[in-house]
Amino acid sequence: MGRTRAEILAALPPEEQQRIAEGVRELLREVEGLNALRHIVEMSQSDIAARLGVKQPSVLKMERQTDVYLSTLRWFVEAAGGRLELRVVLPEHGAFLLTGLGDPEGLEVEAVPTPAEA
Repeated sequence: MGRTRAEILAALPPEEQQRIAEGVRELLREVEGLNALRHIVEMSQSDIAARLGVKQPSVLKMERQTDVYLSTLRWFVEAAGGRLELRVVLPEHGAFLLTGLGDPEGLEVEAVPTPAEA
């Protein structure tokens, strides 16, 4: 009988286990689409719909869109318990977080350290 993934990982040197764990954490930070985001926070489409005050098919439609308004994205992210931020990197000016996107109160801009600076 074959070994489980946990058994294979346990047999690796600690440094290799750490490298793999860091890679997994990095992949989890890269969310591909609203469906993946919803799964990370362990919510159903019905849960999101209830928080947004819409019906479940509306959430399905949002998740299938490849081009959404920032206000719609912000609305979905907040329903999932998060806050939308957009990180912009300008070659000669560094990185900036644009927050408040889709927020009628306006836009905030703040400089953030790039990974090389952190």
